[in-house]
Amino acid sequence: MNKISIIGLDSIKTELIKRIMELGVVEISSQDTKLTDPEWINYVKKDGNENVVFNLDVKISQINEVLNSLDMYDTSKRPLFNTRKTISSDEFSKALEKNEGVSENAAKVLELNKSLSELCSEENKIEAAILSLKPWRRYDIPLNMTETKYTSIIIGAVPNIADIDELKSELFKTTDRCFMDVIDSDKDQYYCSFICLSDEKEDILELLKLYGFSAVTFKELKGTAAENIMQYENSLKEISAKRDTVENNITEQVSFKEEIQLYHDHLVIERDKNRILSNMLKTDTTFYIEGWVPEVCKENVQKVLDEYQCWHDFKKPEEDENFPILLKNNSFSEPFESITELYSLPGTSNMDPTAVMAPFYVLFFGMMLGDVGYGVMFALGCYIILKKFDIEGTFGKMLKVFFWGGLSTIFWGVMYGSWFGDGLVVGARHLFNINLPLTYVWVDPLKEPMTVLLVSFVMGLVHLFVGMGMSAYMSIRDGHLNDALMDVGLWYLFIIGPILWLAGDMIIPGSPLPVIGKWVTIASAIGLVLTQGRAKEGIINKLISGILALYGITGYLGDVLSYSRLLALGLATGVISSVLSLIGSMGSGISGKIMFVLVFVFGHVLNFAINGLGSFVHSARLQYVEFFGKFYEGGGDAFAPFTKKTKYIKIKEEI
Repeated sequence: MNKISIIGLDSIKTELIKRIMELGVVEISSQDTKLTDPEWINYVKKDGNENVVFNLDVKISQINEVLNSLDMYDTSKRPLFNTRKTISSDEFSKALEKNEGVSENAAKVLELNKSLSELCSEENKIEAAILSLKPWRRYDIPLNMTETKYTSIIIGAVPNIADIDELKSELFKTTDRCFMDVIDSDKDQYYCSFICLSDEKEDILELLKLYGFSAVTFKELKGTAAENIMQYENSLKEISAKRDTVENNITEQVSFKEEIQLYHDHLVIERDKNRILSNMLKTDTTFYIEGWVPEVCKENVQKVLDEYQCWHDFKKPEEDENFPILLKNNSFSEPFESITELYSLPGTSNMDPTAVMAPFYVLFFGMMLGDVGYGVMFALGCYIILKKFDIEGTFGKMLKVFFWGGLSTIFWGVMYGSWFGDGLVVGARHLFNINLPLTYVWVDPLKEPMTVLLVSFVMGLVHLFVGMGMSAYMSIRDGHLNDALMDVGLWYLFIIGPILWLAGDMIIPGSPLPVIGKWVTIASAIGLVLTQGRAKEGIINKLISGILALYGITGYLGDVLSYSRLLALGLATGVISSVLSLIGSMGSGISGKIMFVLVFVFGHVLNFAINGLGSFVHSARLQYVEFFGKFYEGGGDAFAPFTKKTKYIKIKEEI
């Protein structure tokens, strides 16, 4: 990564920004810190126009609303995965010129959306009004009538917990000149009407309060509740008809969706070009840009800057200076950058572990799933999706990871003799009375789990040693050879020594490996005691720290034991598959065959999903905890170049 500084005339700024955006390889850094620097503040000021950016953001928000609305009414068949359409920069410009009326179409949809929203709001109000009137449907007195010359009419609700018979009794004790009618009731309350003499109204209300009575008024309504409900229902029909018309008009605008999508991306590009100005400094006649450029892109950037006669300077990052991280790997390793990024990008003083991690990830993934059928499902499914759809970003990388994982799963499935467990063998025999000669090439983990466990530990040890080796490499790279020898080399010997000492005869019977292992263990232990506390003050403190460091062997032992999950998940896949075969083959006749097919399909789909997810997660865990823990420091910031971040159209630049 190179740090770049650019100074140019204000007259060419707009065109230069456009060209830099088309290149898409320059990250323009914020210069806010310079605005507080006395050496800069007297000469420069912050560039940018916040009002323009704000207005463009508003337009983009409106266009997003339009596109969301059109998506709702788009009845055309949609692809399984949404991908961007690739066009050239010239085609993009020509398409924009042809779509002069696109803003009017978008405005029309916005207006239709507004009308639809108003209709829906009105509809909700009417439905709420109908709901409030339904309990009074049988009340045949006009709702606006609350009194006559000598009487008062009271309507309202009494909580259902009240004793309505007791209320009636108390009411008649108070007066015998009041008529009470329970119009309706539900689980919450009784809906009642009372007709009484006007002179007695206050006394009756005092009584009703004791029972939790709450009055209801419909002063804005005329006529009975039933009449008002009928009017409201007619209004709903009218609103429904209007809404259908509006929705049909929106549906007619769906044909302009692609043009509006293109307009959306155009606005995003314009917004980003104006927003990036706030990361720049300016004087009355010049501008200043500072940022980062990958080494491999330096020449292309230099050509553009020379074309516009800009002063520019490239330089390497200073020691301990943080710079953005851009990973670069070969075609096999590149998809596994998604696994690294899920953890964290490497720090500026670290190294990219992807290329070394990728083969181990594939190997472990396949070993955990270990079934030919599941491997074919993974590999073939991902291959078809990648061929049929132009999948970008992290999801596209993940599909490639699963493709390689599927191939590894097929390999280990052949080694283990697992073809949907024993599902194909049992199925052929149960359904067609055919004996398939499918057996393992290396070992059956269900019968010889200790063999697989031992291989898992050996693979884990190799994995750990590679991680330790990367730590040693970085120490040597940084000029710390002693650290590599003392902190990695001695631990290599202290791990290998006990293995030779205890298992030398098993490796090569009658060999001197146990004796060699014994002395290697002793020598490396002494070396660790003498060197691991070298940063401490005083001989006693150095020796104590060195002795305590030997306890670190338990950490390595725990790390190696973690690789037992390679066996455990493989066994889980195989055992569940065997159980499915057993359950499916319990029936006989036609019904038994149907039962086997159903159990086979649904059972293996579920097993594939659960153990596929487990293989992905646990393979990543072995990288993150056991492998990365030996050398890796994350915390890097991703390289974020100034480029066209379009959503619907992928513009192919012709530079």
